[in-house]
Amino acid sequence: MGIYDPLHHINMWDDTYGCDISPNTGPSLISQVDTRQANKTEYNSQESLGPSSDNQEAKTMSEKLQRRLAQNREAARKSRLRKKAYVQQLETGRLKLAQLEQELERARQQRVYDGLLTTSHGLLSTNVNSGIVSFEIAYDMWVAEQHKKDNELKEMLQSQVSEVELRMLVDSGLNHYYELFQMKANAARSDVFYLMHGLWRTPIERFFQWLGGPRPSELLYMLMPQLEPLTDAQLVSVSTLKHSCRQAEDALSIGMEKLQQTLAQGITIDITGVGSYNSQMTLAMERLEGIENFLNQADHLRQQVLQQMSRILTAHQAAKGLVALGEYFQRLRALNSLWSARFREPTS
Repeated sequence: MGIYDPLHHINMWDDTYGCDISPNTGPSLISQVDTRQANKTEYNSQESLGPSSDNQEAKTMSEKLQRRLAQNREAARKSRLRKKAYVQQLETGRLKLAQLEQELERARQQRVYDGLLTTSHGLLSTNVNSGIVSFEIAYDMWVAEQHKKDNELKEMLQSQVSEVELRMLVDSGLNHYYELFQMKANAARSDVFYLMHGLWRTPIERFFQWLGGPRPSELLYMLMPQLEPLTDAQLVSVSTLKHSCRQAEDALSIGMEKLQQTLAQGITIDITGVGSYNSQMTLAMERLEGIENFLNQADHLRQQVLQQMSRILTAHQAAKGLVALGEYFQRLRALNSLWSARFREPTS
């Protein structure tokens, strides 16, 4: 938000009086000077005795304006500092990822990386996927940044901010989720099954897994109580979105089931020996590539649902929805930690 400074520089000056002191002026010179001095004295007297309420009011307005401008400048300064810190954090993360990839490549070449495993033939083979390692590090950074954005939204909801400012924060939060979908799409090229089965999430999060993430329709059902009250028009729009979302989910699920059946039939052992092993494996590999497409379509559906909900809701409602969504994932991770700690406690 730009800051406007409507103050102008005011130049003050004094009146000066010149007089002709040539010999032709004669005695009238003194009278002219006296007359001008008298007029000046009378003018100053009238000015000093006149009402000062207008000047006082102008001074008060000027002080208020200056305070307002000072507040705007301070808000802009803090905003610039937050943006600078965020950019620095991204740059630091990028450098760390680049350094890690270099270390992984160097370790792989030297065959001394910890992930090197001994095969049944006594040879060493690497079990490290640099694309997945990079994704895991990037995802940890994403979660930390998501926590910061949720806290910022909470603070804004408790303060009196304009709809425009709140909408900007909502758009920033949505873009953060879109970045996660892109990260997943890139990582899927390295190991689609890792993404498909949610191995980057906690076990309890995987309990709600559907094609690499939660079902959008289930998230809508969970978030609706947090968004009330909704207008009649909003309720109709959300109901329509739910219906369309379920249809898309069902279509993707059916498509995955057919892919599994086709894949299983394609690699069935041909006891007659007529079929070709190599051709079967080649066809199966081609079909497996379709899993990546299903994963990307599922994330695209999640992104579409977020975008549609942002259009249906007000900025205040959308902010509450994003905070509730972030809190939901945080509590799932916390519940997983509690569940895991339960088995580490000594039994009496």
